[in-house]
Amino acid sequence: MKPRGPIRNQPVILLVEDEPLVRATQVDILREAGFWVLEAHDADEAFEILKRRVGVRVVLTDVDMPGSLDGFEFSRLVAQCWPDVGVLVISGKASPEEGDLPPSAVFVPKPVYPDALTEQIAALMTRSAVT
Repeated sequence: MKPRGPIRNQPVILLVEDEPLVRATQVDILREAGFWVLEAHDADEAFEILKRRVGVRVVLTDVDMPGSLDGFEFSRLVAQCWPDVGVLVISGKASPEEGDLPPSAVFVPKPVYPDALTEQIAALMTRSAVT
């Protein structure tokens, strides 16, 4: 589904999810909530997008993905290279242990309900706008 209305000022979310059906569902939820969504299959692709695309406000990443980085490692990389970008990490299989996530990242276990997902993203955007 394409976003409706003006897209110029929509906040940009980078969604990193390897499962096509999960990704499609999350894209629909985020677009309905008024976000512009960029999609990546894994952290390697997401890293390339972040290097080329300015204006990403929040990265939403799963933990278990193919590629050279899992979601925990990717969240630390994002926090180090793009400290103004909020990071939301989700997983239905793994929970973070000490040191897995940067202090600025938020972890939410799956299943994540649409309202909770958009509330967490809005909170990350508010926090990054203040810092």
